[in-house]
Amino acid sequence: LTKQGAKPSELLLEAARRNNPELLNTLLPASDVLLNESRDALGNTALHLAAASGATEIVDILLDQDGLEVDPINRLDGYTPLHISVLYAEKDAETAHELCDLLLDAGADPRVRSKGGRKAIELVDPRNKELRELLQKAEWKVIAGADVVDDSDDGGSGSESD
Repeated sequence: LTKQGAKPSELLLEAARRNNPELLNTLLPASDVLLNESRDALGNTALHLAAASGATEIVDILLDQDGLEVDPINRLDGYTPLHISVLYAEKDAETAHELCDLLLDAGADPRVRSKGGRKAIELVDPRNKELRELLQKAEWKVIAGADVVDDSDDGGSGSESD
């Protein structure tokens, strides 16, 4: 199953690249250092590679790991896994939407800009209204602070005791 002499970091990237959950699960739980520091020659992490392969199961498994950085930036384009997931829509729009949804739910920041100054939403094909809407709503939530504020809390302002 494993290549003779392969390092854990190489196996991690290979599992992500090849959409191989069995291999990935043999490496987990991995340290956050292994998960975040393992990169290919272009600076892609396992999360980048899984997104580029449309491997939703791998992305989901990785996002469940404690300490995983959800917005790592690769060296080539300055893309995050969210940027890469948007680009996957050229192959399969439904899978790209699922990848983006997983990443956004895990806290990916839709405002991060690439080396070219582009946010993930700016890479979306204009005809893909569903993906544009998902990313736009996520950006509005971040701007509004919804990632920290729980709107369902009806407990008052917290300063009523004064």
